[in-house]
Amino acid sequence: MSESRPSIQAFFDEPTHTVSYLVADPATRRAAVIDPVLDYDAGSGEVDTSSVEAIMDAAEAGGLTIERVLETHVHADHLSGAPFIKQRTGALIGIGEHIRDVQRIFRPVFNAADVKADGGDFDCLYRDGERFAIGVLEVEVLHVPGHTPADVAYKIGDAVFVGDSLFMPDYGTARADFPGGDAHLLYRSIHRLLALPPATRLFMCHDYKAPGRDHYAWESTVAAQRATNKHIRDGITEDAFVAMRDARDATLAAPALLLPSIQVNIRAGRFPPAESNGVRYLLIPVKTKGQSGAAPGKR
Repeated sequence: MSESRPSIQAFFDEPTHTVSYLVADPATRRAAVIDPVLDYDAGSGEVDTSSVEAIMDAAEAGGLTIERVLETHVHADHLSGAPFIKQRTGALIGIGEHIRDVQRIFRPVFNAADVKADGGDFDCLYRDGERFAIGVLEVEVLHVPGHTPADVAYKIGDAVFVGDSLFMPDYGTARADFPGGDAHLLYRSIHRLLALPPATRLFMCHDYKAPGRDHYAWESTVAAQRATNKHIRDGITEDAFVAMRDARDATLAAPALLLPSIQVNIRAGRFPPAESNGVRYLLIPVKTKGQSGAAPGKR
């Protein structure tokens, strides 16, 4: 397999601040989509496939064959468009094997008895260090837990798609307060990424425009991150990082699409089964303040 430079097209979804990628082998025109977004309006419950269609249209225009959809983790801020790409192209949907841990956490939260606890909703469960091909390009899977237990990064040639572990240097790093998150693990995972060669290109999954920056950005390098990342540049210790991350996370609100995103994304982008009236519903667990249980029968 080749270490040649992949062709990369980025697609930015401003409502969720998410970057999806179309990554292709220039030699064979085989391609993968990383972290596709399904357009979802929380107020109306309406979904739209415009974002995934834009990616597939770009692939068609470039003569590319999409073979895989690669999820970096179970996203909490957008719904995955993976099933719509699979339906159109036959692409396999893959994610890190520790998706099982995330499913074990959230299946009871949403009473999601239809979710396959062995990760079987996904076509491929990738192990740390596993390698596979896109055309003649080699893809290496790096398990980088901390933001969630199941986060992975995908190293393709000289590029690494880091998911939510890192942001642009002027914005910092991901939160670690979701169930199963761990700031110590996040620090170590990021340092695994930053141990790669300095010129390695790093592609973010999100950008929010750091204060003082008037444009969105999503590509950096190992060297830039090590020199200038506001949370984890060279010289910042693990204890200092964890103290900063814990204090900052305590001030953060839940993502706007947290509840719909998780229950769809643990199903590989599939919506819950339709009920007796033929309608699919997304659950909202209702909690009484001061109690840990959810009110029964509430949606």
